[in-house]
Amino acid sequence: TDQKQPSSNLERVKEKIKKGEVAIGTHIKIGNQVVTDILCNCGFDIIWVDGEHGPMDRKDINQQIITVRGAGIAPFVRVPWNDPVLVKPVLEMGPAGIVFPMIGSVEEAKKAVEACRYPPKGIRGFGPMKANNYGTMDGKEYLELADEEPWVILQIEHFKAVKDLKNIASVDGVGSIVIGPNDLSGSIGKLGQTRHPEMLRLMDEYADACSEVGIPFGTSIGFEDENVTDWVKRGVDWICVDADASYLLSGGVKTLNNTREIIKKEGGAC
Repeated sequence: TDQKQPSSNLERVKEKIKKGEVAIGTHIKIGNQVVTDILCNCGFDIIWVDGEHGPMDRKDINQQIITVRGAGIAPFVRVPWNDPVLVKPVLEMGPAGIVFPMIGSVEEAKKAVEACRYPPKGIRGFGPMKANNYGTMDGKEYLELADEEPWVILQIEHFKAVKDLKNIASVDGVGSIVIGPNDLSGSIGKLGQTRHPEMLRLMDEYADACSEVGIPFGTSIGFEDENVTDWVKRGVDWICVDADASYLLSGGVKTLNNTREIIKKEGGAC
């Protein structure tokens, strides 16, 4: 039955990329389950659950994953740091991908992979929950799945990592690479200047290195036409844009300003 084959929906993302399509996602930072459910109805392929900068605890992240998986969307969870102790409980929740921030070396890449895989390939302890559908999945099938999922996603956020990216991306077991433009800009002393000429060159170099290695690569950005255009031209495989908080803010500001304009147009004051 389907019950014995729980899906993180990662295969849907992989299939889209295989067909030459770009998988599109967005970020969850607030961690409100209803807000996440609303965004799941928008048609995104990926929901990036931000456990690094967001206020979510383990229970919140677990609920996010259940909601996202139930909607047929792939949940990518960014953990606070490349630490097996922090990663272990998230693995049991059955995410489609684990995003490791600030990866800067081959050694750190290997550590990330080992945290996500059972022996002999890694050091992951055994204690799955949603990952094996609470024990209803066949044991052999689960271990085969756990050899491939979740995707180990390395986030590149320093110029030195870009320079060594071919070696980092070639580490056995790495599923995908994603860039963090803001922290990357900070690493060259240009924090926030993501369209600085030096930054554009670095991001081109990042895309070229991933393409040469042949690994799926993504980006995590706010929505701006020119930035999205640039990434499509670079051949990006998946892209996560904007976040729950930014949608609420932009929508609220737009509604407020438009209402003010109407009131003033009709001779009122506000």
